[in-house]
Formats: sequence, structure tokens, C-alpha cells
Amino acid sequence: MANIRITKQFSFETGHALFGYDGKCRNVHGHSYKLSVTVIGTPIADSNHVKFGMVIDFTDLKRIVKEEIVDLFDHATVFNQNTPHVELADELKSRGHHVILVPYQPTSENMVIDFAEKIKLRLPENISLHSLRLQETETSFAEWYACDN
Repeated sequence: MANIRITKQFSFETGHALFGYDGKCRNVHGHSYKLSVTVIGTPIADSNHVKFGMVIDFTDLKRIVKEEIVDLFDHATVFNQNTPHVELADELKSRGHHVILVPYQPTSENMVIDFAEKIKLRLPENISLHSLRLQETETSFAEWYACDN
């Protein structure tokens, strides 16, 4: 049977700052991110299976991505844990803000790599992550493809 790609799209609001950057993005700011998650697999051929004809139930894919990415990053502020932004992060946390410290510079490029690793660990054995597209603005996005990695 043929391999089929299934894509589910998500959106979330996240703030970040790029420590050491030589432009405006060194300041704390936010984006309305759009994440497209594409998986690949063979549709279930067993006509007695409740998910007959599906590669993966969109609801199952949604649950995985929401738990691993959207619920964590939505309305959070992300900082590199190895920068002086840690002091700002501590201050924000003390005031009840949702802050995430990551072991990388929180660019779209690095975030999409992080997201790919998290999603791959949760997919059923017969389904592979094909690609991710993380859109930061209307005209800017980063993409991750399994075939490139």
C-alpha cells in the first residue's frame, strides 16, 4: 500500500529574546507562531479496525503536538538557559509568568529541531515524522525534513 503524508496545523503565541544578537530581536518580543506537522505512513488496511483507512487519527496527532509543544510554549517566554537572561527569567517567574529555559538560542531554526525530537518520540512505530514548518512571521519560517537529518 502507498505511503501517505498527513499534515496538521497549530498556532501558539510565544515570547523570546536572542541574547547577543546584533538586531532588534535581542529585546524581549513575541510571535504568533504557526506550526505545520507532517507525518508519513500507510493507511490502516484492516476493515475491522476502528481507524480503517487512516494513517493516524488527526485527534491523536493533535494530542501529541499539543502536549509536547503547544500547551508548553503557548503564552510562554523562552530564553536560552546559558545567558544572563536567566536573571530576567527568575524575575518573571517570581511574578507568576510562564518562562521556559532551553539549552539553545531560541531561534525558529533551533525551536523546530527541538520540536522534531519531541514529536518523534511520541509517534506510533508505524508512523514517521516527515517534516515540520515553524512560521514566525507572515514571511519567515524554518523547516525541518527527516530526509535532511
